[in-house]
Amino acid sequence: MEIFVRGGDTLWYYSQLFGIPLILIEDSNPQLLPNQLSIGQQIQIPGYLAEEYTIKENDTLWTIAFTNNISLDILQLPNPMIDPINLQAGQTIIIPRKVNNMIVSDSDRYTYEKMQADIEQLELVYPFILKQSIGNTVMGKEIVELQIGSGNKEVHINGSFHANEWITTPVIIRFLNQYALSLTNHMPIRGVFTLPLYSDTVLSLVPMVNPDGVNLVINGPAAAGDYEEEVVAINNQSADFSGWKANINGVDLNNQYPALWEVEAERKPTSPQPRDYPGPYPLSEPEAITMADLARSRNFLIVNAFHTQGEVIFWGFEGLEPPQSEQIVNEYARVSGYRTVRYVDSYAGFKDWFIQEFQRPGYTIELGSGINPLPSEQFPEIYEKTLGIMLANLYIL
Repeated sequence: MEIFVRGGDTLWYYSQLFGIPLILIEDSNPQLLPNQLSIGQQIQIPGYLAEEYTIKENDTLWTIAFTNNISLDILQLPNPMIDPINLQAGQTIIIPRKVNNMIVSDSDRYTYEKMQADIEQLELVYPFILKQSIGNTVMGKEIVELQIGSGNKEVHINGSFHANEWITTPVIIRFLNQYALSLTNHMPIRGVFTLPLYSDTVLSLVPMVNPDGVNLVINGPAAAGDYEEEVVAINNQSADFSGWKANINGVDLNNQYPALWEVEAERKPTSPQPRDYPGPYPLSEPEAITMADLARSRNFLIVNAFHTQGEVIFWGFEGLEPPQSEQIVNEYARVSGYRTVRYVDSYAGFKDWFIQEFQRPGYTIELGSGINPLPSEQFPEIYEKTLGIMLANLYIL
């Protein structure tokens, strides 16, 4: 929500008036110099929405503020052009509304477009969330990274490497919503107060690595656009794409990394398939390249790749994982109830490559149980078990 600076105002005053931590206001207005505010300057106040109200006969600013349980000052700040002495019936003003509830609610058939709409709403209410495009898919869709936090430590979570594991995306988006809500309302998550975590750690999220594939699974072959004929051929002329894990080129993005890729190439399909084809060579696909470039360009202390299913956490690769990997995975297991597996006869995954390249903790976390794509009815249980893992990322190191 936008307000307008008056003479003598400070960001600290806004923090006290609106009940929003100062660091969140500062991070919502990165272009500002805190000690050089100018009259009329626009300021974003996170955690609030602007609601329009039409002035009625006999209204005063005081009665409007009283009726809406807000202070007169809060009411005046987004309405600098209103003359409080001469209110006119029919005029429209802004009433600030504190957001006290979750924005993200729909986890069913969670397409790329649903994710975009939810992110747009979260950005509007919580402008301290940073969104950036980090690359593009085969079909040209933006691969989006979201960041929340302002500390020196960086940790990362991603979802939907595999198309029919799309339920991992709303898990990540819902956590982002819950985290932002807890910050602006001073509410702990599972007993953990989150503002110190925000000040300490930057959480990087890529909620949908494979949006082309996700839309194909959910919406069918028409979602492939110019690639429709090719994907139907790859899918044995079937219009049922529920078993599709690959990107739109028929390449399994989690078999794309140069971490014993040649082992997978020898035993996996040698041509595009709905699943398991590792590609013609490592990092042949733009989505896989995007994720590798992101990891190389940042200083992630931990990465987590969310998949489904099995309620298991894979955490080792060829003995290259550092000692703290075991401590972290044990905490993940404690807060989720998931079992842990150090080594598995599977290579060339994002987590494998990250461990190999950086000798830092990396995890493949299989959410839920059943047959992919997991039904939306499982979402509440999946989210509750995964919530502890996502929260642990913010305090474990």
